Amino acid sequence: MKRVGNLYKNVWAYDNLKLAHKNARAKKGWYKEVREVDADLENRLYKIQTMLVHHLYVTSPYEMFYKQEGPKLRKIYKLPYYPDRIVQWALMQVVSPHIEKNLIRDTFSAIPGRGIHDGLHRVQDAMYNHKEDCLFCLKFDIRHYYQSIVHDLLKQSYEKMFKDPEILDLVFGIIDSINTLDEEDKDEMRSLGLEVNDECGIPIGNFFSQWSGNFFLSPFDHWVKESLGVKFYFRYMDDIVLFGDSKEKLKVFRSVSEEYLWDKLKLRMKPNWQIFPSFVRGVDFLGYRVFDGYTLLRNGTKKSMKRRYIDIDKKVSKGQYMNYTEFSSLNSYMGWGSQADCFRLTNKYIVKPFEDAACRYYRDVILKGA
Repeated sequence: MKRVGNLYKNVWAYDNLKLAHKNARAKKGWYKEVREVDADLENRLYKIQTMLVHHLYVTSPYEMFYKQEGPKLRKIYKLPYYPDRIVQWALMQVVSPHIEKNLIRDTFSAIPGRGIHDGLHRVQDAMYNHKEDCLFCLKFDIRHYYQSIVHDLLKQSYEKMFKDPEILDLVFGIIDSINTLDEEDKDEMRSLGLEVNDECGIPIGNFFSQWSGNFFLSPFDHWVKESLGVKFYFRYMDDIVLFGDSKEKLKVFRSVSEEYLWDKLKLRMKPNWQIFPSFVRGVDFLGYRVFDGYTLLRNGTKKSMKRRYIDIDKKVSKGQYMNYTEFSSLNSYMGWGSQADCFRLTNKYIVKPFEDAACRYYRDVILKGA
């Protein structure tokens, strides 16, 4: 890997800071803290520029809260919009193109144009068109991935890519701004006889963490593809599937992968890993279940869609209108459903509510207003 230098001046360049504010505020223009920056934009950005030029920037204290995401309750760490989220966007706009070059094609999440649907299409192509190579699937993820990333190892990864000391100083400051491995995890690791590193864990909900989480597993991606010779391997952050033509081969891959993850990255594979016939059970990945020639929505996605429909239907039946959040929610589910073979499901729980709401609004607001 050729190390990159002379980048720091691009981070604090005024045009880069202005673009960082534009990107960081996307879909958040109504936030109070965003409006405050908008009202005094030039002065605020020059203050950030001064902090970065003179190395005065220090990551602000985090606000911590819990968020329910499906069956998981996640601990989210939030930084103030000003100056932290603008600074992180300014940094990542400069360094992320170099990180992206190091990632394999079938790594997804946080990469522009390579999100859930791109990952789904890549898996579909493998399973639909290369069936002999995809007869069996190994599926696993990393236990408490974000909380388990050792700061020193992550910093070493950045050092291998960047030689600019000012870039590294800013990156290291963000990495060391918080440790998210909690005492419960540490106690469990000690009970298993595993070493515990107090400087461990990066925050979920942090833009820099999204890229770092993807980047940290990149050596494992390359090792699987280049050393193990796995042809079809897909990763969305720490959710991983790889295919093979026999169970025995995948059992070997699982065993050596577990060893690599701990020896090289100090990460542990969750014990609920699975090896199964791909086309019998379907491959549950990215919110979908992919079979031989067709794709269904994951059961959890369908259940949440139905719950959302019931809540909205109760509201509409009382003569109330859907709000922006509810319209956005149905739009999101429409996007999910458009990639799967589930016409009747989406027609019942998404298209019909849209049509009912549009008819009601036209009757009660447009016509009466006229």
